[in-house]
Amino acid sequence: MTDLLLIDNDRARSNELTALLSTHGISVQAAEAIDNLALGQFDCLLIDHNEIPTDFENITGQLPVIVLALKGSIKAAVNAIQLGAKDYLEQPIEPDELLAAIERACAYRPNRASVTASDMELIGTSENTQTLRKRIEKVGPSDSPILILGQSGTGKELVARALHAASRRARAPMITINCATVPEDLIETELFGMEPLSSAQSGGHGLVEAANGGTLFLDEIAELSLSAQAKLIHVVQGENRRVGSSRSNPVDVRLIAATHRDLQALTESGDFRSDLFYRLNVLTFQLSPLQNRSEDILNIGEWLLKQACLRLDKKGLTLGKAAKDTMIAYHWPGNVRELSNAIERAVILSDDDSEITPSLLAIEPIQKQSEPEEEREADAAQTSLEDYFVRFVQDNQDQLTETELAEKLGISRKSLWERRQRLNIPRKRTRKRGPRIDTGANN
Repeated sequence: MTDLLLIDNDRARSNELTALLSTHGISVQAAEAIDNLALGQFDCLLIDHNEIPTDFENITGQLPVIVLALKGSIKAAVNAIQLGAKDYLEQPIEPDELLAAIERACAYRPNRASVTASDMELIGTSENTQTLRKRIEKVGPSDSPILILGQSGTGKELVARALHAASRRARAPMITINCATVPEDLIETELFGMEPLSSAQSGGHGLVEAANGGTLFLDEIAELSLSAQAKLIHVVQGENRRVGSSRSNPVDVRLIAATHRDLQALTESGDFRSDLFYRLNVLTFQLSPLQNRSEDILNIGEWLLKQACLRLDKKGLTLGKAAKDTMIAYHWPGNVRELSNAIERAVILSDDDSEITPSLLAIEPIQKQSEPEEEREADAAQTSLEDYFVRFVQDNQDQLTETELAEKLGISRKSLWERRQRLNIPRKRTRKRGPRIDTGANN
């Protein structure tokens, strides 16, 4: 069912529209003004032209808007569309035309997370997974910030989506951003928005405003600059200040943050603000590596196989006994993400109505002591090389550029980037050290 917000101070007209839309299965909440309504809970806004607020562009960034006018004009229509409205309709309007406009607008719900039952499913029968499900059900309905910790590939975003689905904000948007993928000089504008430099320019709302009424999921939050961290504290307190603005606007956002790094250690070293850490660390989820949940490996593998077969139009594929034994014996350093890649690779390479074999999975179980000495030595040598790479990059990335690091290691910049991704070595941001400025975030 579509949830529509109708803003019109003409009571008779509002009642007529509400009755019309209700007969077509649309749930309507009528009001005379937007005020402080949480817009994220609605699929569409239908608003009388005379009730358009001054922050209309901010509203059109949160949900699709249709403007209704008794005496429309081309100039007013163009202005409304430029500010982000999906449609501008002149009354009286035919019911079919209005319903079609609502359907078109809802098809372009901005930034709305695509949440399905399968997305929310936490697969597994292990005690760890069962405990995780119960805890999500318990804390999901609260509005407290949540911190999700765990290795890369353990399903931190999946847990965040499950928490959003279990909250009172489930019908509102869940906005996701990976803080490690946005350049440091752009992250604040991306998150908090940009105030227009003049009346002739239009500003842009950020992801915080887009998530108003819903959930903002900050993946890899440890990669945020100290400046952005300071501004994020105000968001936890219910305020957002655009870049270049002298004032803050109220926001209703539930924050969920995740990282694979040790935030406590980063806080102690001064690379992560302690005041933000303690505000986020209200409820913490520590996700276990897949190798510690061996009971779940086959359950997840079977589910991934089913999804991959549907997606790739393969039929009759099953996991053979040898493949299952290999999956159980393997240590899965890349966790569920690596398992998903292995299953998809096997499905692509297999024939219909065949059995998935260990060779199709292309993984090797943990080396046993009975294996030839030269094989164990080769494996140890590979591990030693990777350990050297990790130590070299971590010890020198503050002093050397990416190009210089690659040259020292005798590899290309592309290879350096790929190894960073595989070995989970995020690029450390260089920060100018200077006197600590009190931002007032602690007040």
